[in-house]
Amino acid sequence: MKVAIIGGTGFVGSHITRHLVAAGHVPRLLVRPGSEHKVAAPDICELVHGEVADPAAIENCLTGADAVIYLIGILRESPARGVTFEALQHQGVLDTIAAAQSTGVERFLLMSANGIREDGTPYQRTKYQAEMALKASGLRWTIFRPSVVFGDSEGRMEFCSQLKKDIIDSPIPAPLFYEGILPTNAGAFELAPVSVSDVADAFVLALTEPRTESQTYSLCGPERLSWKAILTTIAAASGKTKLMLPAPAMAIKATAAVFDRFAWFPISRDQIQMLMEGNVCSENDSFARLGLTPVHFGVDQLTYL
Repeated sequence: MKVAIIGGTGFVGSHITRHLVAAGHVPRLLVRPGSEHKVAAPDICELVHGEVADPAAIENCLTGADAVIYLIGILRESPARGVTFEALQHQGVLDTIAAAQSTGVERFLLMSANGIREDGTPYQRTKYQAEMALKASGLRWTIFRPSVVFGDSEGRMEFCSQLKKDIIDSPIPAPLFYEGILPTNAGAFELAPVSVSDVADAFVLALTEPRTESQTYSLCGPERLSWKAILTTIAAASGKTKLMLPAPAMAIKATAAVFDRFAWFPISRDQIQMLMEGNVCSENDSFARLGLTPVHFGVDQLTYL
């Protein structure tokens, strides 16, 4: 099967590309000029040069494909560079839906995100809007909503590598965020880290399983772990111990309001809000429904750090 991929050179995209090749599929990637070195399995993949902002390039990528996977997602905007939630997480999906309809590509797999909602942050809202558009498209769709994804980043941005760089390796104590005035339950909000390999397995399986059509899968790891536990695990995998102190979310948000427009500031107000909301699955049977068993999050899975 020839599979068009929009967002195939990123962290998750590279792993999905390799899993597709291992399963005997041929990935056809939309690649920005100058990013060819980021392509996994370049001797097997077909490359189409272009930008996601160019509908003609997307249509060219989908031409001749049997299915399309849309993976693009960002955590922070850079409007001056045209990097916005609206452009990449919503409009890009709309343009890819239109290209699929015009080229006859009926099968569409979308990577969304766990915890999205219509009235959420711009990140959450645009992911939600993309889902609604795909469901109304008439295409044979499957939507995946991963929690925070971990795995060998190979130099790309990844959850644990980023936390190691910004928090564990920093001389400043690790922040245990909490709401309100008193540090009750500081760092106790929960996440459910999921392995990038498990996410890739889910995408590849869905391509050839009709039972996954018109289905949404929330992909969470098997454990609900506190922020404090996750930082402790990342520190241990890095061969370190880390001092952790309560940090009022209100103060961090106030600081971010001043500085999060600068790329060097490590976190935005919206990221703090989404982090404090937690990221666990309300229903945690998606991997069972797919017939897959997700790996545990632990030091033995973080050797790449």
